Amino acid sequence: MSTDAHKPAKERLLFVECPRDAMQGIERFISTDQKIAYINSLMEVGFDVLDCASFVSPKAVPQLADSAEVLRGIEPVSGSTPLLAIVGNERGAREASQFEVLAHLGFPFGISEEFQRRNLGSSISESTQLTRKLLDLCADSNKHLVVYLSMAFGNPYGEDWSVHKVNEYVGELQELGVDWISLSDTVGMADADLIASVYSSVRQNFPAIELGLHLHARPDQSHSKIKAAWNVGCRRFDSAMLGFGGCPFAEDDLVGNIPSEKLLSFAESVGAEHSIQVHRFQYAYNQALKTFPAH
Repeated sequence: MSTDAHKPAKERLLFVECPRDAMQGIERFISTDQKIAYINSLMEVGFDVLDCASFVSPKAVPQLADSAEVLRGIEPVSGSTPLLAIVGNERGAREASQFEVLAHLGFPFGISEEFQRRNLGSSISESTQLTRKLLDLCADSNKHLVVYLSMAFGNPYGEDWSVHKVNEYVGELQELGVDWISLSDTVGMADADLIASVYSSVRQNFPAIELGLHLHARPDQSHSKIKAAWNVGCRRFDSAMLGFGGCPFAEDDLVGNIPSEKLLSFAESVGAEHSIQVHRFQYAYNQALKTFPAH
């Protein structure tokens, strides 16, 4: 008799690949055709979500001013990866909602007044009102709202910050109807202990929320941050090929996204289930080397 039925089920690690974040801070304009080719290669890999476009001010993020053209060039494949676009205001959200290829809209909700003003030119109160509108818009356009809770691991502007404050905002967002939140280490302030503390607190207090992490790290910090989060139950991680990206307000240029290749290596090392097709991943990785500036 087979003993397979008695084996514990493997934990599944979910990959949210973020070419949008990887590209946004690169000064040399990546051509629209290059972006389309690269994102189409990522579509074949098996990522759980692909954060691939941004409908914000082209003056603020000129690299992503062609997001509408890029979305029109994406080739859906069988079992296609759900696509996400970041929006920063109602106008951008309405434009993004017209694209049937998008499954999710992502909104960066900063719990720092200073950051929210710098990032979106709005207050936290105004962002709360916008979140209500985005939820209605998503319901009308058959999309799902993902809120990125910016500054979830600290505040570099001298404003009040605490784990309690993070939980308060998560609670307020849940009351509005938000059910998917990604805790964001916006400027790479969190160490492994803080990541474990914040994530486990929010997870315990809000078990109904689909909770993920959008971490930034120096190259030598990625493994310890992933491991700390995994050990307290995080199963959804944002990452980007080659570790490009990160917040333009970070003081350290090396604080990029968690590299997807390191996340995949970690998943393999702990025996986690995942949907990544390794040979397709390698092809997309080679495309990334052609698309992004040399390290």
